[in-house]
Formats: sequence, structure tokens, C-alpha cells
Amino acid sequence: MEASDWPAVQAIYAAGIATGNATFEAEPPSWHAFDQSRVPDARLVACDADGNVIGWAAASKVSAREVYRGVLEHSIYVDPAAQGTGAGRQLLTAFIDTTNTAGYWMIQSSIFPENVASLTLHERAGFRTVGRRERIARMGYGPHAGKWRDTILIELRRADHTETSEAPLS
Repeated sequence: MEASDWPAVQAIYAAGIATGNATFEAEPPSWHAFDQSRVPDARLVACDADGNVIGWAAASKVSAREVYRGVLEHSIYVDPAAQGTGAGRQLLTAFIDTTNTAGYWMIQSSIFPENVASLTLHERAGFRTVGRRERIARMGYGPHAGKWRDTILIELRRADHTETSEAPLS
């Protein structure tokens, strides 16, 4: 993902926000804010055969503390017109491969329980459900404005990273 991709990424982000089941954010950030808050080695776009951006994935570190340097919180969004085409699966697979190569050992996300497509996509990619976070935050916009929302916390741990693993750390 590069700055030149931002208009398409921003439009896809806005479409996700409009569903009311993608994020607590009320609107996409500016490119500068997005760029500053996401790690550069874990940002991807998916393009169709004509080179148009149809999806994106990006991640932020969960903590500035050194002990959590390999743990990311990710987001993945697919253009509504490309949903159901396999683009999300391909994008998530590429994202997992990219983060593994970069040395991250765990990817997590919080997903609204109503976002069944995202939960299913992640489950098929090997993510496990850690738990339900009840009434974790209140929506500030859209059809759920003012309502407390639950999220489902999911995670995927790198296959070669176990308690006894000697896998190199980045």
C-alpha cells in the first residue's frame, strides 16, 4: 500500500464504515494519520485484473513495549463490489504470509459479532476466537449510534512460534 492507493483505500474504508458493522470509527482518517498509525511492513492492497484496488489490509502494533514487538492488530476491508469473489481470502492469506516473513508472531483483531463474513473468513484462515468482549464501547454514528457493542477477539499465532520456539525475533 502506497500513498497513491489512498483514494481507493479510503473509499473502501468508508463503505465498510457505512455498514455499521466494521469499526467504531465514524469516518476514515487522513492518509497522514493512517500512515503514521500502521506499520509499513504490514500494509497490502488487492487489485483486480485492471489494477484497481478492491481491498486492503493493514496493521498497528498493539503496544510500544518491546515485549509485544511481534503482535499486531489488523484490519481487512474488501470493496462491496468484490465481496464473495475470493479477494478477501487471497488478501488475508497474503497478509499472513507478509507478517510471518516480517517476523511478527501474532495477529489479532476485534470483530463485531454481526460481521459474520469477516468472522468466517478469519476462522477459515486459522484464526481462533479468544473471547467475546461485552459492551466494550459505544457506537458514535450510524444505525447503532449510542448503542453499546460487543466484539469478538480473534488471534492467529505464527505456526513456528510456540513456548519452546527459537524462532528469530525481528
